[in-house]
Amino acid sequence: MILIYKSNWQPKYSFWLSIAVLLLGMAIILLPLFVVFVTSLAPPMTAMGILHPAVWSWTNYLEAWNQGKFLRAFANSTLVALAVTTFQIITSAFAGYALARLKFRGKQIILLIILVTLVIPFQMLVIPIFLVLKWGHLINTYWAMILPTAANGFGIFLLRQYFQTIPVEIEEAAVIDGASHLQILWQIMLPLSRPALVTLFLFTFIGEWNDLFKPLVFTTRPELKTVQLALAEFQDQFTSNWPLMMAAVNISTVPVLGLFLIAQRQFIRGISTTGIKG
Repeated sequence: MILIYKSNWQPKYSFWLSIAVLLLGMAIILLPLFVVFVTSLAPPMTAMGILHPAVWSWTNYLEAWNQGKFLRAFANSTLVALAVTTFQIITSAFAGYALARLKFRGKQIILLIILVTLVIPFQMLVIPIFLVLKWGHLINTYWAMILPTAANGFGIFLLRQYFQTIPVEIEEAAVIDGASHLQILWQIMLPLSRPALVTLFLFTFIGEWNDLFKPLVFTTRPELKTVQLALAEFQDQFTSNWPLMMAAVNISTVPVLGLFLIAQRQFIRGISTTGIKG
């Protein structure tokens, strides 16, 4: 009877335990975001806290937008993020397809080298990259923020893994019909790899949008200021005005948050299916 009792109640106990852990994790993640949002609505010069503000001050967002001059910064960050994302998708698609489907000598060594690049911090390469950009007269240009990350080992490995989950028979049928490797990649592989492409797009775009290092090192012109650089300068200027600072933080997060919410289904599908086949 004891064994039957345990077997009947164990699934229910595990279910509620999982729900409790999930709610606890959600609370830990959402509490800082809630504090930031509530503080952004408090009257100016109010101390940071989690209490409900006596007066909702939505004008903090308008003032933060104007004081931080975020319009040009948003345009610069969007341009750089979209350019880097486009370059990474192109380079990752070609390299990933070659490593997944083509047969040539040294393929495994090349794949190993690409994987090794994933553990090398970008900061270790900043001096040679800076010298190359200076030699090419690209310092203080948009290209200085685009070219250093135009190709990425993570994107190549991600698409290579996803391409391997696509049945080879589809490509063999295309070859019989006279399709070239470029046609197979463009007309078959990429349309079937939409979840992986969306995943790569989100990772790259969000990473570039949140990047402060490249604009800080490779540019000094105010007209090339990105969102993160503008936000850092804004925080230095309004150190004691927490509501204004939190409003500026929320403004800088809205684009990437909206982008993730729109593409979350494809993102989850891309993460869950990539790497099934080794």
